[in-house]
Amino acid sequence: MSGIPSEFWTGLLVGALKIILVSVAAHYFIKLNSKILDKAQIKSKAYKNLKSNNETIDNFFFRLQKIIKNSIIFLILIYAMNLLFFPERFINNMYVVLKIYLIASGGILLARAATVVVDSLEDLSKRHRYREDYLEWYNRLNSLLPLFRRCLEYIIYVWITSLAMLQISFFSKYVPFGTAAVQIIGIFFITRMVVEILKLFVDKYMMKSENELLNKQRRTLIPIMKSFLQTIVYFIALILTLRALKINPVPILAGAGIFSLVIGMGAQSLINDIVAGIFILFESIFLVGDYIETGSSHGVVESIFLRTTKIRDPNGQLHILRNGQINEVENYSKGYTFAVVEVGVAYDSDLEYVFQVLNDIGKRIKEKNPSVLEELVVRGIKEFGESELLIRTVTKVRPGHHLSVVFELRNMIKNEFDLKGIEIPFARRVVIIKNQSETEQKKNI
Repeated sequence: MSGIPSEFWTGLLVGALKIILVSVAAHYFIKLNSKILDKAQIKSKAYKNLKSNNETIDNFFFRLQKIIKNSIIFLILIYAMNLLFFPERFINNMYVVLKIYLIASGGILLARAATVVVDSLEDLSKRHRYREDYLEWYNRLNSLLPLFRRCLEYIIYVWITSLAMLQISFFSKYVPFGTAAVQIIGIFFITRMVVEILKLFVDKYMMKSENELLNKQRRTLIPIMKSFLQTIVYFIALILTLRALKINPVPILAGAGIFSLVIGMGAQSLINDIVAGIFILFESIFLVGDYIETGSSHGVVESIFLRTTKIRDPNGQLHILRNGQINEVENYSKGYTFAVVEVGVAYDSDLEYVFQVLNDIGKRIKEKNPSVLEELVVRGIKEFGESELLIRTVTKVRPGHHLSVVFELRNMIKNEFDLKGIEIPFARRVVIIKNQSETEQKKNI
Protein backbone atom coordinates (compact mmCIF):
# COMPACT_ATOMS: atom_id res chain seq x y z
CA MET A 1 0.00 0.00 0.00
CA SER A 2 2.84 2.40 0.87
CA GLY A 3 4.30 1.83 -2.59
CA ILE A 4 1.19 3.22 -4.32
CA PRO A 5 1.57 6.92 -5.09
CA SER A 6 -0.76 9.35 -3.33
CA GLU A 7 -1.99 10.70 -6.70
CA PHE A 8 -3.68 7.35 -7.31
CA TRP A 9 -5.64 7.56 -4.06
CA THR A 10 -6.54 11.14 -4.79
CA GLY A 11 -7.75 10.24 -8.30
CA LEU A 12 -9.67 7.27 -6.91
CA LEU A 13 -11.39 9.43 -4.32
CA VAL A 14 -12.25 12.11 -6.88
CA GLY A 15 -13.54 9.42 -9.23
CA ALA A 16 -15.71 7.88 -6.51
CA LEU A 17 -17.18 11.32 -5.74
CA LYS A 18 -17.87 11.92 -9.43
CA ILE A 19 -19.59 8.52 -9.69
CA ILE A 20 -21.76 9.34 -6.66
CA LEU A 21 -22.69 12.78 -8.06
CA VAL A 22 -23.48 11.33 -11.50
CA SER A 23 -25.56 8.54 -9.93
CA VAL A 24 -27.56 11.06 -7.88
CA ALA A 25 -28.09 13.24 -10.95
CA ALA A 26 -29.12 10.18 -12.94
CA HIS A 27 -31.58 9.18 -10.21
CA TYR A 28 -33.35 12.55 -10.37
CA PHE A 29 -33.20 12.56 -14.15
CA ILE A 30 -34.90 9.13 -14.26
CA LYS A 31 -37.62 10.41 -11.92
CA LEU A 32 -38.18 13.54 -14.02
CA ASN A 33 -38.22 11.53 -17.20
CA SER A 34 -40.73 9.12 -15.66
CA LYS A 35 -43.09 12.00 -14.84
CA ILE A 36 -42.80 13.42 -18.37
CA LEU A 37 -43.49 10.02 -19.94
CA ASP A 38 -46.48 9.44 -17.62
CA LYS A 39 -48.03 12.70 -18.82
CA ALA A 40 -47.33 11.76 -22.43
CA GLN A 41 -48.92 8.37 -21.81
CA ILE A 42 -52.10 9.95 -20.42
CA LYS A 43 -52.35 12.34 -23.38
CA SER A 44 -51.80 9.51 -25.85
CA LYS A 45 -54.59 7.45 -24.30
CA ALA A 46 -56.91 10.48 -24.34
CA TYR A 47 -56.30 11.20 -28.04
CA LYS A 48 -59.72 11.18 -29.75
CA ASN A 49 -60.97 8.82 -27.01
CA LEU A 50 -59.29 5.80 -28.57
CA LYS A 51 -59.80 2.96 -26.09
CA SER A 52 -58.95 -0.11 -28.13
CA ASN A 53 -55.16 0.40 -27.91
CA ASN A 54 -54.82 1.49 -24.26
CA GLU A 55 -53.06 -1.72 -23.31
CA THR A 56 -50.62 -1.34 -26.20
CA ILE A 57 -49.85 2.27 -25.20
CA ASP A 58 -49.24 1.25 -21.58
CA ASN A 59 -46.87 -1.48 -22.74
CA PHE A 60 -45.02 0.95 -25.03
CA PHE A 61 -44.38 3.58 -22.35
CA PHE A 62 -43.44 0.95 -19.76
CA ARG A 63 -40.78 -0.42 -22.10
CA LEU A 64 -39.58 3.10 -22.99
CA GLN A 65 -39.03 3.99 -19.32
CA LYS A 66 -37.24 0.69 -18.75
CA ILE A 67 -34.92 1.22 -21.73
CA ILE A 68 -34.01 4.79 -20.64
CA LYS A 69 -33.34 3.65 -17.08
CA ASN A 70 -31.18 0.69 -18.13
CA SER A 71 -29.25 2.79 -20.66
CA ILE A 72 -28.44 5.44 -18.01
CA ILE A 73 -27.27 2.75 -15.58
CA PHE A 74 -25.12 1.23 -18.33
CA LEU A 75 -23.57 4.63 -19.14
CA ILE A 76 -22.78 5.23 -15.45
CA LEU A 77 -21.14 1.81 -15.31
CA ILE A 78 -18.94 2.61 -18.33
CA TYR A 79 -18.13 6.02 -16.86
CA ALA A 80 -17.10 4.32 -13.61
CA MET A 81 -14.88 1.90 -15.52
CA ASN A 82 -13.10 4.84 -17.13
CA LEU A 83 -12.50 6.45 -13.76
CA LEU A 84 -11.35 3.18 -12.18
CA PHE A 85 -8.67 2.61 -14.83
CA PHE A 86 -10.25 -0.45 -16.55
CA PRO A 87 -8.46 -1.65 -19.72
CA GLU A 88 -9.48 0.32 -22.82
CA ARG A 89 -10.30 -2.84 -24.80
CA PHE A 90 -12.75 -3.93 -22.10
CA ILE A 91 -14.41 -0.51 -22.10
CA ASN A 92 -14.71 -0.58 -25.93
CA ASN A 93 -16.41 -3.96 -25.70
CA MET A 94 -18.84 -2.51 -23.15
CA TYR A 95 -19.64 0.27 -25.64
CA VAL A 96 -20.40 -2.39 -28.27
CA VAL A 97 -22.69 -4.22 -25.82
CA LEU A 98 -24.44 -0.93 -25.03
CA LYS A 99 -24.96 -0.22 -28.75
CA ILE A 100 -26.39 -3.69 -29.33
CA TYR A 101 -28.69 -3.28 -26.34
CA LEU A 102 -29.90 0.12 -27.57
CA ILE A 103 -30.42 -1.21 -31.09
CA ALA A 104 -32.34 -4.27 -29.89
CA SER A 105 -34.39 -2.38 -27.31
CA GLY A 106 -35.04 0.50 -29.70
CA GLY A 107 -36.13 -1.93 -32.42
CA ILE A 108 -38.53 -3.72 -30.08
CA LEU A 109 -39.83 -0.34 -28.92
CA LEU A 110 -40.28 0.72 -32.55
CA ALA A 111 -42.23 -2.48 -33.20
CA ARG A 112 -44.49 -1.64 -30.25
CA ALA A 113 -44.88 1.90 -31.57
CA ALA A 114 -45.85 0.52 -34.99
CA THR A 115 -48.45 -1.68 -33.29
CA VAL A 116 -49.83 1.38 -31.46
CA VAL A 117 -50.07 3.33 -34.73
CA VAL A 118 -51.74 0.46 -36.60
CA ASP A 119 -54.23 -0.15 -33.77
CA SER A 120 -55.03 3.58 -33.62
CA LEU A 121 -55.57 3.74 -37.38
CA GLU A 122 -57.82 0.70 -37.21
CA ASP A 123 -59.86 2.25 -34.41
CA LEU A 124 -60.17 5.53 -36.33
CA SER A 125 -61.18 3.73 -39.51
CA LYS A 126 -64.01 1.94 -37.67
CA ARG A 127 -65.56 5.32 -36.90
CA HIS A 128 -65.90 6.19 -40.59
CA ARG A 129 -66.78 2.81 -42.05
CA TYR A 130 -70.50 3.72 -42.06
CA ARG A 131 -69.90 5.65 -45.27
CA GLU A 132 -71.26 3.59 -48.15
CA ASP A 133 -68.37 4.36 -50.49
CA TYR A 134 -65.85 3.46 -47.79
CA LEU A 135 -67.51 0.39 -46.26
CA GLU A 136 -66.71 -2.00 -49.10
CA TRP A 137 -63.05 -0.99 -49.11
CA TYR A 138 -62.88 -1.28 -45.33
CA ASN A 139 -64.43 -4.77 -45.22
CA ARG A 140 -62.05 -6.08 -47.89
CA LEU A 141 -58.79 -4.44 -46.77
CA ASN A 142 -59.40 -4.68 -43.02
CA SER A 143 -58.47 -8.38 -43.19
CA LEU A 144 -54.95 -7.30 -44.25
CA LEU A 145 -54.30 -5.32 -41.04
CA PRO A 146 -53.08 -8.35 -38.98
CA LEU A 147 -50.80 -9.33 -41.87
CA PHE A 148 -49.52 -5.74 -42.18
CA ARG A 149 -48.80 -5.64 -38.44
CA ARG A 150 -46.84 -8.90 -38.58
CA CYS A 151 -44.87 -7.92 -41.70
CA LEU A 152 -43.98 -4.56 -40.15
CA GLU A 153 -42.75 -6.27 -36.99
CA TYR A 154 -40.68 -8.77 -39.00
CA ILE A 155 -39.10 -5.95 -41.03
CA ILE A 156 -38.16 -4.11 -37.83
CA TYR A 157 -36.73 -7.28 -36.27
CA VAL A 158 -34.66 -8.03 -39.37
CA TRP A 159 -33.49 -4.42 -39.51
CA ILE A 160 -32.34 -4.31 -35.85
CA THR A 161 -30.65 -7.70 -36.28
CA SER A 162 -28.70 -6.33 -39.24
CA LEU A 163 -27.69 -3.20 -37.29
CA ALA A 164 -26.60 -5.34 -34.36
CA MET A 165 -24.53 -7.55 -36.68
CA LEU A 166 -22.80 -4.44 -38.05
CA GLN A 167 -21.36 -3.81 -34.59
CA ILE A 168 -19.46 -7.12 -34.71
CA SER A 169 -16.97 -7.42 -37.54
CA PHE A 170 -17.31 -11.21 -37.75
CA PHE A 171 -21.05 -11.00 -38.53
CA SER A 172 -21.01 -7.85 -40.67
CA LYS A 173 -20.59 -9.89 -43.88
CA TYR A 174 -24.09 -11.36 -43.37
CA VAL A 175 -25.84 -7.97 -43.29
CA PRO A 176 -26.82 -8.05 -47.03
CA PHE A 177 -29.01 -11.07 -46.29
CA GLY A 178 -30.99 -8.90 -43.89
CA THR A 179 -31.56 -6.31 -46.61
CA ALA A 180 -32.80 -9.05 -48.96
CA ALA A 181 -35.10 -10.40 -46.23
CA VAL A 182 -36.63 -6.93 -45.71
CA GLN A 183 -37.25 -6.61 -49.47
CA ILE A 184 -38.85 -10.06 -49.64
CA ILE A 185 -41.19 -9.30 -46.72
CA GLY A 186 -42.17 -6.01 -48.37
CA ILE A 187 -42.77 -7.74 -51.72
CA PHE A 188 -44.92 -10.37 -50.01
CA PHE A 189 -47.19 -7.84 -48.31
CA ILE A 190 -47.49 -5.55 -51.34
CA THR A 191 -48.38 -8.59 -53.46
CA ARG A 192 -51.19 -9.58 -51.10
CA MET A 193 -52.48 -6.00 -51.01
CA VAL A 194 -52.42 -5.62 -54.80
CA VAL A 195 -54.26 -8.95 -55.22
CA GLU A 196 -57.02 -7.86 -52.82
CA ILE A 197 -57.37 -4.45 -54.51
CA LEU A 198 -57.60 -6.05 -57.96
CA LYS A 199 -60.24 -8.50 -56.73
CA LEU A 200 -62.21 -5.62 -55.24
CA PHE A 201 -62.04 -3.66 -58.49
CA VAL A 202 -63.23 -6.69 -60.44
CA ASP A 203 -66.16 -7.28 -58.06
CA LYS A 204 -67.05 -3.59 -57.83
CA TYR A 205 -66.99 -2.56 -61.47
CA MET A 206 -67.97 -5.73 -63.34
CA MET A 207 -71.35 -6.32 -61.67
CA LYS A 208 -73.05 -2.97 -62.33
CA SER A 209 -75.07 -3.96 -65.38
CA GLU A 210 -78.86 -4.18 -65.11
CA ASN A 211 -78.93 -6.82 -67.85
CA GLU A 212 -79.43 -10.20 -66.12
CA LEU A 213 -77.80 -12.18 -68.95
CA LEU A 214 -74.78 -9.87 -68.98
CA ASN A 215 -74.48 -10.19 -65.20
CA LYS A 216 -74.52 -13.98 -65.48
CA GLN A 217 -71.78 -13.85 -68.11
CA ARG A 218 -69.69 -11.57 -65.92
CA ARG A 219 -70.35 -13.71 -62.84
CA THR A 220 -68.99 -16.65 -64.82
CA LEU A 221 -65.87 -14.82 -66.03
CA ILE A 222 -65.05 -13.09 -62.72
CA PRO A 223 -63.37 -16.14 -61.09
CA ILE A 224 -61.30 -16.70 -64.24
CA MET A 225 -60.27 -13.03 -64.38
CA LYS A 226 -59.37 -13.02 -60.68
CA SER A 227 -57.27 -16.14 -61.09
CA PHE A 228 -55.55 -14.70 -64.16
CA LEU A 229 -54.72 -11.36 -62.48
CA GLN A 230 -53.57 -13.14 -59.33
CA THR A 231 -51.24 -15.35 -61.35
CA ILE A 232 -49.70 -12.32 -63.10
CA VAL A 233 -49.13 -10.51 -59.78
CA TYR A 234 -47.57 -13.60 -58.18
CA PHE A 235 -45.34 -14.08 -61.22
CA ILE A 236 -44.08 -10.48 -60.96
CA ALA A 237 -43.55 -10.99 -57.21
CA LEU A 238 -41.50 -14.12 -57.93
CA ILE A 239 -39.26 -12.19 -60.35
CA LEU A 240 -38.77 -9.38 -57.82
CA THR A 241 -37.98 -11.92 -55.08
CA LEU A 242 -35.33 -13.59 -57.23
CA ARG A 243 -33.78 -10.22 -57.99
CA ALA A 244 -33.79 -9.34 -54.27
CA LEU A 245 -31.79 -12.54 -53.70
CA LYS A 246 -29.36 -11.50 -56.47
CA ILE A 247 -30.49 -14.43 -58.64
CA ASN A 248 -30.85 -13.98 -62.38
CA PRO A 249 -34.40 -15.16 -63.18
CA VAL A 250 -33.85 -15.62 -66.94
CA PRO A 251 -32.19 -19.10 -66.81
CA ILE A 252 -34.75 -20.29 -64.28
CA LEU A 253 -37.66 -19.10 -66.44
CA ALA A 254 -36.12 -20.74 -69.52
CA GLY A 255 -35.75 -24.02 -67.64
CA ALA A 256 -39.30 -23.74 -66.34
CA GLY A 257 -40.55 -23.21 -69.91
CA ILE A 258 -38.82 -26.36 -71.15
CA PHE A 259 -40.10 -28.31 -68.14
CA SER A 260 -43.65 -27.05 -68.77
CA LEU A 261 -43.40 -28.13 -72.42
CA VAL A 262 -42.35 -31.64 -71.39
CA ILE A 263 -45.16 -31.84 -68.84
CA GLY A 264 -47.66 -30.49 -71.37
CA MET A 265 -46.78 -33.18 -73.91
CA GLY A 266 -47.60 -35.83 -71.33
CA ALA A 267 -50.76 -34.14 -70.06
CA GLN A 268 -53.05 -34.34 -73.07
CA SER A 269 -56.18 -34.74 -70.94
CA LEU A 270 -55.33 -31.59 -68.98
CA ILE A 271 -54.88 -29.59 -72.18
CA ASN A 272 -58.14 -31.04 -73.50
CA ASP A 273 -59.96 -29.91 -70.33
CA ILE A 274 -58.50 -26.38 -70.56
CA VAL A 275 -59.36 -26.00 -74.26
CA ALA A 276 -62.91 -27.25 -73.61
CA GLY A 277 -63.22 -24.81 -70.70
CA ILE A 278 -62.14 -21.91 -72.91
CA PHE A 279 -64.81 -22.76 -75.51
CA ILE A 280 -67.48 -23.16 -72.80
CA LEU A 281 -66.65 -19.70 -71.44
CA PHE A 282 -66.34 -17.74 -74.66
CA GLU A 283 -69.24 -19.43 -76.46
CA SER A 284 -71.43 -19.09 -73.33
CA ILE A 285 -72.64 -22.68 -73.67
CA PHE A 286 -73.73 -22.41 -70.04
CA LEU A 287 -73.10 -19.82 -67.33
CA VAL A 288 -72.98 -19.70 -63.55
CA GLY A 289 -76.55 -20.00 -62.27
CA ASP A 290 -77.82 -22.00 -65.28
CA TYR A 291 -79.69 -25.24 -64.72
CA ILE A 292 -78.14 -27.85 -67.00
CA GLU A 293 -78.11 -31.58 -67.55
CA THR A 294 -75.08 -33.41 -68.89
CA GLY A 295 -74.56 -37.15 -68.77
CA SER A 296 -75.71 -38.40 -65.36
CA SER A 297 -75.35 -34.98 -63.71
CA HIS A 298 -77.94 -32.24 -63.53
CA GLY A 299 -78.41 -29.14 -61.42
CA VAL A 300 -77.37 -25.51 -61.03
CA VAL A 301 -73.90 -24.48 -62.22
CA GLU A 302 -72.00 -23.07 -59.21
CA SER A 303 -68.66 -22.28 -60.84
CA ILE A 304 -66.78 -22.70 -64.11
CA PHE A 305 -63.00 -22.88 -64.25
CA LEU A 306 -60.66 -23.59 -67.13
CA ARG A 307 -60.33 -27.24 -66.09
CA THR A 308 -63.46 -28.13 -64.12
CA THR A 309 -67.14 -27.26 -63.73
CA LYS A 310 -69.07 -27.61 -60.48
CA ILE A 311 -72.78 -28.49 -60.55
CA ARG A 312 -75.06 -28.62 -57.49
CA ASP A 313 -77.95 -31.07 -58.03
CA PRO A 314 -81.41 -30.65 -56.42
CA ASN A 315 -80.46 -33.13 -53.66
CA GLY A 316 -77.52 -30.95 -52.60
CA GLN A 317 -74.70 -33.11 -53.96
CA LEU A 318 -71.86 -31.27 -55.69
CA HIS A 319 -70.76 -32.77 -59.03
CA ILE A 320 -67.26 -31.80 -60.17
CA LEU A 321 -66.84 -32.49 -63.88
CA ARG A 322 -63.79 -32.16 -66.08
CA ASN A 323 -64.59 -29.85 -68.97
CA GLY A 324 -63.19 -32.36 -71.42
CA GLN A 325 -65.80 -34.91 -70.26
CA ILE A 326 -68.75 -32.62 -71.01
CA ASN A 327 -69.98 -33.71 -74.44
CA GLU A 328 -73.71 -33.03 -74.58
CA VAL A 329 -75.41 -30.32 -72.54
CA GLU A 330 -79.11 -29.65 -72.03
CA ASN A 331 -79.45 -26.06 -70.84
CA TYR A 332 -82.74 -25.16 -69.16
CA SER A 333 -81.77 -21.52 -68.71
CA LYS A 334 -81.60 -20.18 -72.25
CA GLY A 335 -84.53 -17.85 -72.99
CA TYR A 336 -87.27 -20.02 -71.47
CA THR A 337 -88.05 -23.60 -70.51
CA PHE A 338 -91.14 -25.75 -69.94
CA ALA A 339 -92.52 -27.08 -66.69
CA VAL A 340 -93.96 -30.43 -67.75
CA VAL A 341 -96.51 -32.12 -65.46
CA GLU A 342 -98.21 -35.40 -66.32
CA VAL A 343 -101.25 -36.49 -64.31
CA GLY A 344 -103.37 -39.63 -64.56
CA VAL A 345 -107.18 -39.71 -64.44
CA ALA A 346 -109.68 -42.57 -64.48
CA TYR A 347 -111.02 -43.94 -67.76
CA ASP A 348 -114.57 -42.88 -66.93
CA SER A 349 -113.58 -39.25 -66.24
CA ASP A 350 -115.12 -36.38 -68.20
CA LEU A 351 -112.03 -35.24 -70.13
CA GLU A 352 -113.51 -31.89 -71.16
CA TYR A 353 -114.18 -31.10 -67.51
CA VAL A 354 -110.68 -32.28 -66.53
CA PHE A 355 -109.10 -30.10 -69.23
CA GLN A 356 -111.15 -27.10 -68.06
CA VAL A 357 -110.01 -27.61 -64.43
CA LEU A 358 -106.38 -27.85 -65.57
CA ASN A 359 -106.72 -24.65 -67.64
CA ASP A 360 -108.20 -22.83 -64.63
CA ILE A 361 -105.22 -23.98 -62.55
CA GLY A 362 -102.91 -22.64 -65.28
CA LYS A 363 -104.57 -19.22 -65.16
CA ARG A 364 -104.29 -19.02 -61.37
CA ILE A 365 -100.62 -19.99 -61.26
CA LYS A 366 -99.76 -17.42 -63.95
CA GLU A 367 -101.36 -14.66 -61.88
CA LYS A 368 -99.73 -15.95 -58.72
CA ASN A 369 -96.19 -16.85 -59.85
CA PRO A 370 -94.10 -14.26 -61.79
CA SER A 371 -91.86 -17.06 -63.08
CA VAL A 372 -94.68 -18.33 -65.32
CA LEU A 373 -94.50 -16.69 -68.77
CA GLU A 374 -97.59 -18.25 -70.39
CA GLU A 375 -100.65 -20.11 -69.18
CA LEU A 376 -100.68 -23.89 -68.87
CA VAL A 377 -101.35 -25.77 -72.11
CA VAL A 378 -103.01 -29.20 -72.06
CA ARG A 379 -101.37 -31.27 -74.78
CA GLY A 380 -103.86 -34.11 -74.44
CA ILE A 381 -103.65 -37.80 -73.62
CA LYS A 382 -100.07 -38.99 -73.67
CA GLU A 383 -100.77 -42.70 -73.23
CA PHE A 384 -103.36 -45.26 -72.15
CA GLY A 385 -102.24 -46.89 -68.95
CA GLU A 386 -103.51 -50.04 -67.28
CA SER A 387 -105.82 -48.11 -64.97
CA GLU A 388 -105.44 -44.47 -66.02
CA LEU A 389 -105.33 -41.97 -68.84
CA LEU A 390 -102.03 -40.04 -68.66
CA ILE A 391 -102.60 -36.35 -69.51
CA ARG A 392 -99.63 -34.15 -70.39
CA THR A 393 -99.52 -30.43 -69.51
CA VAL A 394 -96.82 -27.88 -70.49
CA THR A 395 -96.23 -24.46 -68.91
CA LYS A 396 -93.76 -21.94 -70.31
CA VAL A 397 -91.61 -20.50 -67.47
CA ARG A 398 -88.51 -18.41 -66.94
CA PRO A 399 -85.14 -20.14 -67.31
CA GLY A 400 -84.14 -22.28 -64.34
CA HIS A 401 -87.58 -22.08 -62.60
CA HIS A 402 -89.14 -25.22 -64.10
CA LEU A 403 -88.67 -27.41 -61.01
CA SER A 404 -90.28 -24.95 -58.58
CA VAL A 405 -93.24 -24.45 -60.94
CA VAL A 406 -93.61 -28.24 -61.38
CA PHE A 407 -93.81 -28.74 -57.61
CA GLU A 408 -96.33 -25.93 -57.23
CA LEU A 409 -98.48 -27.23 -60.10
CA ARG A 410 -98.59 -30.73 -58.66
CA ASN A 411 -99.78 -29.40 -55.31
CA MET A 412 -102.46 -27.27 -56.96
CA ILE A 413 -103.64 -30.13 -59.22
CA LYS A 414 -103.92 -32.56 -56.28
CA ASN A 415 -105.88 -30.07 -54.15
CA GLU A 416 -108.16 -29.03 -57.03
CA PHE A 417 -108.88 -32.64 -58.12
CA ASP A 418 -109.81 -33.58 -54.54
CA LEU A 419 -112.09 -30.55 -54.35
CA LYS A 420 -113.76 -31.27 -57.73
CA GLY A 421 -114.04 -35.01 -57.12
CA ILE A 422 -111.75 -36.01 -60.00
CA GLU A 423 -110.16 -39.37 -59.27
CA ILE A 424 -106.45 -39.92 -59.66
CA PRO A 425 -106.31 -43.73 -59.93
CA PHE A 426 -103.58 -45.81 -58.40
CA ALA A 427 -102.59 -49.43 -58.90
CA ARG A 428 -104.42 -51.99 -56.73
CA ARG A 429 -103.25 -55.46 -55.81
CA VAL A 430 -105.31 -58.43 -54.74
CA VAL A 431 -103.61 -60.85 -52.35
CA ILE A 432 -105.14 -64.37 -52.07
CA ILE A 433 -104.23 -66.44 -49.00
CA LYS A 434 -105.09 -70.15 -49.28
CA ASN A 435 -105.72 -72.31 -46.20
CA GLN A 436 -103.17 -75.01 -45.60
CA SER A 437 -104.26 -78.64 -45.78
CA GLU A 438 -104.75 -80.58 -42.54
CA THR A 439 -101.57 -82.67 -43.16
CA GLU A 440 -99.43 -79.50 -43.54
CA GLN A 441 -101.01 -78.03 -40.45
CA LYS A 442 -100.14 -81.19 -38.42
CA LYS A 443 -96.53 -81.04 -39.72
CA ASN A 444 -96.26 -77.43 -38.71
CA ILE A 445 -97.54 -78.30 -35.24
